[in-house]
Amino acid sequence: MAGPLGGLKVLDIATIIAAPFSATLLADYGAEVLKIEMPGHGDGVRSFPPFKDGKPLWWKAANRNKKFATLDLRTGEGLALFKQLLPRFDVLIENFRPGTLDRWGLPKEVLWSIQPRLVILRATAFGQDGPYRERPGFARIFEAMGGLTYITGESDGEPTHPGYPIGDSIGGLFGAVGVLAALWKRARDRDAPGEEIDLSLTEATFRLLDVLAIEHDQLGTVRSRIGNANGYSAPAAVFRTSDDHWVTLAGSTNALFAANCRAIERPDLIDDPRFASNDRRVRHAAELNDIFAGWCAAHPLDEVLAKFNAAQGTLAPIYSIDQIADDPQVKAREVITRVVDKDFGTVAMTNVVPRFTNDPARLRHAAGDVGEDNDEVFRNWLGLSDQEIERLTARKVI
Repeated sequence: MAGPLGGLKVLDIATIIAAPFSATLLADYGAEVLKIEMPGHGDGVRSFPPFKDGKPLWWKAANRNKKFATLDLRTGEGLALFKQLLPRFDVLIENFRPGTLDRWGLPKEVLWSIQPRLVILRATAFGQDGPYRERPGFARIFEAMGGLTYITGESDGEPTHPGYPIGDSIGGLFGAVGVLAALWKRARDRDAPGEEIDLSLTEATFRLLDVLAIEHDQLGTVRSRIGNANGYSAPAAVFRTSDDHWVTLAGSTNALFAANCRAIERPDLIDDPRFASNDRRVRHAAELNDIFAGWCAAHPLDEVLAKFNAAQGTLAPIYSIDQIADDPQVKAREVITRVVDKDFGTVAMTNVVPRFTNDPARLRHAAGDVGEDNDEVFRNWLGLSDQEIERLTARKVI
């Protein structure tokens, strides 16, 4: 496998988005990932829109670079096959409710007796302990109870979720980071035992909001919604151009403020005592935002971008996906690339992030069908006969 994680083997028995995203990131970096699904219907993401010709496009991206097998761990035969597979792997990723694997006969002690150095990532809504441990969860729950939704939206409006289940993606990122941290210890010490990682997806969302806890503790502040304004920088907001496009502006340092002022041909603002420092500018944010909003409203997008680029200001267009795809920087770096797909030949996907210079990772293929690698896994890896595979398939064990 190409990439810095070449040789790492990951067993993904998780479902939906967050925990499987951890496995997908590891696959992007070169790990060999086997995703095990329930026989028949597979992972629930296979039923998520959008579809083309009945094929789930989200699935193809969310589980790219993996192999796919089916196995019912709730059956005795399925459990036995799982135990035969486990020694091949370095990492196990699961997101069942706490205690589920224990009830199936796979407590961590059994897992570690089979593979003593196994890193186990357990992703749940609220963690392995505490009064909420049994509660189910999806991205909107993580975003809501992690504090993100409350601070998002207009000040006089309702709390607003992002237009994408970002709580799942945030959790998946922390899951991948946790796995890599655990693997580093095993890289340094070949005798290091296995590790169990308890990932609360709600805590992962809250972790991103660094200032909330200390701000509330020391100042008694309950941060709320401020729309597209910015609580730590001014001017900073979203502005409409004369040709009905949108741009966003930021920049907290004096140098950046000066550049932004030169972009709109208002150098007088630079020496205005009201705007002499970032904290003063924040206190006068409404005045500054009105000035910049008025200037943007009088100019078309191309002129706005040209002026700010020339002045090295900190303004950017707010892109839709078609604009992202057409951007010269995106094209130059192949941020969107094409990968092999069995249904559509090739499909577009976001490229690997970040880039590795000496050991580059790459996308290999889109996600495939339920159990499409069963023959490789059960015949080649475990040595089962054709007759045995047929029998297990008929019994819906695989």
